[in-house]
Amino acid sequence: MGEHPSRIAQTFAQLRDRKQIALMPFIAAGFPDLQTTSAVLPALERAGTNLIEVGFPFSDPIADGPVIQEAFTDALKNHLHVSQIFQAVKDVRAGMSIPLAAMISYSVVFRYGLDRFITDAKSSGFDGLIMPDLPPPEAQSVCEKVQAGGLDTILLVAPTTTRERRAAILKLCSGFAYYLSISGITGERDQLPPDLEANVKQLKSITDRPVCVGFGINKPEQVKQLAGLADGAIVGTAVVRRVREHMTEGPKRIADAIEAYCKELLSMVR
Repeated sequence: MGEHPSRIAQTFAQLRDRKQIALMPFIAAGFPDLQTTSAVLPALERAGTNLIEVGFPFSDPIADGPVIQEAFTDALKNHLHVSQIFQAVKDVRAGMSIPLAAMISYSVVFRYGLDRFITDAKSSGFDGLIMPDLPPPEAQSVCEKVQAGGLDTILLVAPTTTRERRAAILKLCSGFAYYLSISGITGERDQLPPDLEANVKQLKSITDRPVCVGFGINKPEQVKQLAGLADGAIVGTAVVRRVREHMTEGPKRIADAIEAYCKELLSMVR
């Protein structure tokens, strides 16, 4: 990779200096349409979030619960193509400064062509790639190519992942490690699991990469609970559900609702 730290690395370094946790919302690209995606992305930055995970719809999602699956299904009904998502991101990217990470099934990347995907993702303004269905050791050569193309790699670690395997996964993470707070599927939960703290501390003891926590987070209290423990809180289902609640009101109203919700999530830590 180049001489300069990536936008993701710079973001976490600045937050560490300020002793703040990153808030990373997830959106389903193209849900309910690409105009909404284009309106929501800048609104998330205005809300004070620090990174955005952009989910590329896939017909057979790996660990996504019903809310995100349904959003993906609706987006795919519009015959959404990867290239259209890239274009929508590119159109708003110049007015944004926070990092964007693409969450996408490796099977979609493979069909698109890995080299072409890396080039197009980079030129449209993405900073990192999350491919949940690409485990090590298969992931190694792909991660090397992604990093050589100027994008950070972000891999998932589950509570059930063995210690040896955790070390192998963390070696392949250049952006941050994505810790799934629970095994199973995404969704909103009232409480974070009791083993969360020990697992995050264990990960942080074997890597100098930031560790972000996803799955289940949906309240300001939970973001506050993670502050000082994890480097970032990832919020997916709760954001996508709010898009659905406002989806008949048009892109601007949807974006306003999501912006207000993310400000609320940050209200106890900023």
